[in-house]
Amino acid sequence: MVQVTDERKTDVLLEEIADYVLNKEITSEEALSTAHYVLIDTIGCGILALNYPECTKHLGPIVPGTIVPKGVRVPGTSHVLDPVQGAFNIGTMIRWLDYNDTWLAAEWGHPSDNLGGILAVADFISQENLSKGKEPLKVKDVLEMMIKAHEIQGVLALENSLNRVGLDHVLFVKIATTAVVAKMLGGTKQEIINALSNAWIDNSSLRTYRHAPNTGSRKSWAAGDATSRAVRLAMMAVKGEMGYPTALSAPGWGFQDVLFNKQELVLKQQLDSYVMENVLFKVSYPAEFHAQTAAEAAIELHPEVKERIEEIDHITISTHESAIRIIDKKGPLYNPADRDHCLQYITAIGLLKGDIVAEDYEDERAADPRIDMLREKMVVTENQTYTEDYLDPNKRSIANAVQIHFKDGTSTDNIEREYPLGHRFRREEAIPKILEKYAANLETQYASKQLQEIEAVSYDYAKLTAMNVDDFMELFVK
Repeated sequence: MVQVTDERKTDVLLEEIADYVLNKEITSEEALSTAHYVLIDTIGCGILALNYPECTKHLGPIVPGTIVPKGVRVPGTSHVLDPVQGAFNIGTMIRWLDYNDTWLAAEWGHPSDNLGGILAVADFISQENLSKGKEPLKVKDVLEMMIKAHEIQGVLALENSLNRVGLDHVLFVKIATTAVVAKMLGGTKQEIINALSNAWIDNSSLRTYRHAPNTGSRKSWAAGDATSRAVRLAMMAVKGEMGYPTALSAPGWGFQDVLFNKQELVLKQQLDSYVMENVLFKVSYPAEFHAQTAAEAAIELHPEVKERIEEIDHITISTHESAIRIIDKKGPLYNPADRDHCLQYITAIGLLKGDIVAEDYEDERAADPRIDMLREKMVVTENQTYTEDYLDPNKRSIANAVQIHFKDGTSTDNIEREYPLGHRFRREEAIPKILEKYAANLETQYASKQLQEIEAVSYDYAKLTAMNVDDFMELFVK
């Protein structure tokens, strides 16, 4: 809880985050192993996004032709950029298709969004070090910073709901990236606190671009924007820019009073490696995570209903409160950003096709009249047990159940999925699928020789973690 006994003293939350990034030793083998898979999965998601011109139009330098000596490489491209724009590029690629990892709590988010800033700064530092005759960073350093960024974002999200005050979850990306990047740049505790205070003072973008009638593509570059801003603030802080010690708690003017309904920000538990150990992989389908188990259920039902679509009377979907609040949508859906955050649309695609891919959200696929016909027949209700289990830290379920009712009075079984593939409870089952997903994503951009070179490193934990970051980034240059 943010406590302050003297107006000149620093908010406790800023102190706790700074102490954690500076001093916490990561010892969890499970967290490091999970971070390995998060790293390659996240890069793979970014590589896949390069197939979409709406993403690639945002990439590259702000001013075409800008040359940055020892600049940041952007995977899958030939761009060489400054660290701030490099973070924007990598962060935008990562998030574009809504296919990277997920964290669900009072606030939602995608902790691997922080990799945009972490990778950019790690590449920048490594090349700077080499130019000065120093050692570059290793990929294991990247994994450790990922674990800490995951932890900061995820633990903040456990009880501090930005969505309930209309703010977007990428604020927590900005906070987490600011903390770890300031540390990577050699920041002292005070410099990290200074950077963090400025990140909180920035406040956050509104969530309106995630909801009707304003749903739009900003949700796909918002994390890139947040992580790049974090890099900028961290770089300013290590050059001596001042901070604001009670940026959170200042009466009338601090974050809590102005933007958080006068609620106190809470760290529910001590920062360690809990979030990385429990993070959710989005293994099978590029769809908003609250709908993943509905997608699994719909795809299981596909063989039974594919020849009986016209015979369907209604479809019942039982779900949890968070899904109802953010992805239960009726009426027109105006673009891919609207469709991949619609529980009914995702379920309809699964029933009709027996699969879900990113192209299913494009206008051409959405023109199939059967999709809206099925959406109109769907009845979404909250299952209180699902809601309770969603919030239970020992379960963290994301349950949905789907049942089809036909006009002749018959119905399918009620297909229930509590834990999606990619949940910690199904991690062993998911790992082979994560590797398949990574390989398939890389194949969309790389010729076989370069692909083999990337894979030879990516799957070998010992070889990967010992690799210099600059050499790792060079693997992905096209």
